[in-house]
Amino acid sequence: MKAVISKKELAILIGRLQSIIANKPAIPILSNVLIEAHSDQLILSATDLTTSMRCYSDAKVIEEGAIALPAKRFFQLIRELTSPQIKISCISNEMAEITSVSSQFKINGMLKSEFPALPDISGSTQIPIQAKILKDMLSRTYFSAAREDSRYVLNGIYMNIVNQKAIFIGTDGKRLAKIDTNIDVDPSFLGSYIIPLKAVEEMIKMITDEEETVNLSLMHDKVFLESSNLTLITKLLSGQYPDVEKVIPENPAVAITIHREELITLLRQVSLFTPDSTGSVRFIFDQGQLQLTAMSSDIGEGNVTMPVDYSHERFEVAFNPFYFMDILRHCKDETITFSIQDAYNPGMITDSTSALFVIMPMRLNEPISQNIDNEAEKPALA
Repeated sequence: MKAVISKKELAILIGRLQSIIANKPAIPILSNVLIEAHSDQLILSATDLTTSMRCYSDAKVIEEGAIALPAKRFFQLIRELTSPQIKISCISNEMAEITSVSSQFKINGMLKSEFPALPDISGSTQIPIQAKILKDMLSRTYFSAAREDSRYVLNGIYMNIVNQKAIFIGTDGKRLAKIDTNIDVDPSFLGSYIIPLKAVEEMIKMITDEEETVNLSLMHDKVFLESSNLTLITKLLSGQYPDVEKVIPENPAVAITIHREELITLLRQVSLFTPDSTGSVRFIFDQGQLQLTAMSSDIGEGNVTMPVDYSHERFEVAFNPFYFMDILRHCKDETITFSIQDAYNPGMITDSTSALFVIMPMRLNEPISQNIDNEAEKPALA
């Protein structure tokens, strides 16, 4: 292999791949990046066996070939080089030479045959979707998914495709985000997929040109996303996603319009008086106003009020303020609608888009012994 590539372009490719490389890989080859020179392109690939990424850049290919190099060392070296062009050559099957003006470096590598083969996209169902829409769907649901939950399926985003519509859901059992969009697919096509959170975060990062159309390719156990010069491949999580539809309020007794930014500001203030991130803030709705209170024996007491359009009898409920603020930040409008049945059932937050958010109530400084997934039955949505 022998190829010359712009240092700037190579640095961009490295930046794309960095988060795919595992810090403590299960097998040594996974700490490597596969470099291939083929048809006037340099192709870099990385995988952790669950999520894989391949990226491409134009290059002057003098001799085709491939080698796997230690990713961290290779990435660090490229960043330190200052010349505009870099030459990468294989001087043996397991050693590469990096040349930059008068500097030469030799790095021990591994054979391409030792690098795990990335899955083939042929045979998948391809769905074109506007990049901006897909990024919005993922961004407004992934924040509510669990990070390291023993209920494995909650560590991902559930995507259900039915009636030419893609529905995205994320939940950690205490809050839920759901949003949908119309898609261009055969009306008879049905499918449900649980995309790992790491892959979702990579998808959001890789969509930089929101005006382009990307391809989402679906298989029974994998999802592919193709965007400009990047391809991301992820294995899906297996298992049944909880039937969260059962916890979404259908006919709540109370629906209140609230100014979103003002509520965020006041929640940020009063949350300073909760002992930690699991604390609660009491929401007290009374004639024409909302009062937010938090109290801690170690810190003190916070009490703020704001006007709201509420004319019913006094009503109190407690929520985790950080979860509530997360939801408000992912709403789009100046005002939101907060709906609830009573202090012991989930609250729902909506705006003018198709998104809805559900949050479980708490007792003051103590969670109520229920959550979204144990309220719902266990069968998958699809």
